[in-house]
Amino acid sequence: MSRHLFLDVSPPPYLGSREQLDKSAFRKTLPVLAARVQPDKVGRFLKGDVMKRAILDIPKVRTVAPDLANEGTRLVLLRMSREADIPSDALEFIKKESNGLVTYDVDLDYNYWTSDEILHSFLPEDIRQGAPSGFAIVGHIAHLNLNDEYLPYKHIIGELVLDKNPRVRTVVNKLNSIDNQFRFFKMELLAGEPDYVVEHHESDCRFLFDFTKVYWNSRLHTEHERLVQLFKPEDVVADVFAGVGPFAIPAGAKGCAVLANDLNPESAKYLAINATNNRVEDIVRVFCEDGREFIKEAALRAWTAPFPGYTGPKPSRSQEDKERRRLQKLKAEGKTLPTSIPESPAEPRRKISHFVMNLPDSAIEFLDAFRGILADKDPDFRRTYNITPMIHCHCFTREVESVATAENDIYKRVEEKLGAPLTSEVSLQFVRSVAPNKDMYCISFRLPPEVAFLSGIQENPRR
Repeated sequence: MSRHLFLDVSPPPYLGSREQLDKSAFRKTLPVLAARVQPDKVGRFLKGDVMKRAILDIPKVRTVAPDLANEGTRLVLLRMSREADIPSDALEFIKKESNGLVTYDVDLDYNYWTSDEILHSFLPEDIRQGAPSGFAIVGHIAHLNLNDEYLPYKHIIGELVLDKNPRVRTVVNKLNSIDNQFRFFKMELLAGEPDYVVEHHESDCRFLFDFTKVYWNSRLHTEHERLVQLFKPEDVVADVFAGVGPFAIPAGAKGCAVLANDLNPESAKYLAINATNNRVEDIVRVFCEDGREFIKEAALRAWTAPFPGYTGPKPSRSQEDKERRRLQKLKAEGKTLPTSIPESPAEPRRKISHFVMNLPDSAIEFLDAFRGILADKDPDFRRTYNITPMIHCHCFTREVESVATAENDIYKRVEEKLGAPLTSEVSLQFVRSVAPNKDMYCISFRLPPEVAFLSGIQENPRR
């Protein structure tokens, strides 16, 4: 489709090989009219109201060009190729203020058009509709999820993405196969370097990981931020399926103490690295266990090995560097260094306030592990949990007709697995649609005391 009222700037029909992309096939010349103007009058042409509907406005093409036939003048390009198309008031202004009209060729080539425009021209006509246009970028990697009809052209698509996006060094396609144990997508290289260890920035945190060995979904950044905003800095959070830390690391940066677990050794490795890189290794403890066992042990771990108390926001690196330089300057000048006033020790943190369960494919199946997690004989331990933790469980549903049908489906499955009804502080948050008949939600609820303390459990509760 033309992006211009009078000039067709769409790519030309592609007539080259479809075995490989012939970039030279993407050339187009647009003859336009240009007003020959003295340099001191160019501003009048560009800023005058009368010329607004006549001046060339093709993206990425300069409106003023050098006049190769006359060094003393400039060419102000118009959007018309015929004088008859110029609005009458603009034509009158041009005749009065310029040295006449000439024809100027605007040359467009492969570099002018976007990857979507090039691809639309390149693909056979029967599969142009619905052609892949979007992709996610993680660090320096662009990853696509190509439908079968586009697989014969996958490497050309990869080269286009690489060509047109300076940030990208590697282009991959997600395959349909998923690692059964650790739930990350397998992928193939389409273009660029086979370098899969990325540094990705999100929520003012830096994440390092091997994209081929762990799970990461950039489309969930809003959900990561939403949930972390619910935590108070003094909270203790248990992240059951932590991955490389999209919830755990920002929570730690906020001040929260975090028990962070993932069964995938690669995820646990990078989770520990990310805790160190983001300077939260003292309050983010990393585990590599089955989620069920982690849930059963988390509360007692926090109780028997409490976290240091929260003492306020941690200074940034720049703030620490500034203070260190200030003290070094005072010392060099022979001045007395200020005496720091010892802070009153904050109460150790040993009570979990939130459990995060971001494994939507199967997290609900782990909810029965919460049965009896607070049923310890130590009376002090039990008294600490006069208010039970909040559970944030991500899940899928195929009941997508309405929020009410999704809610009924999710509530029923959660209650059956817990063995008790949900009665306190229950909410359901839509996260995103993952397929035409599959939506992702996060259900948040206060853990029922009868479940936590193992009293009154039912096998098949009903709402």
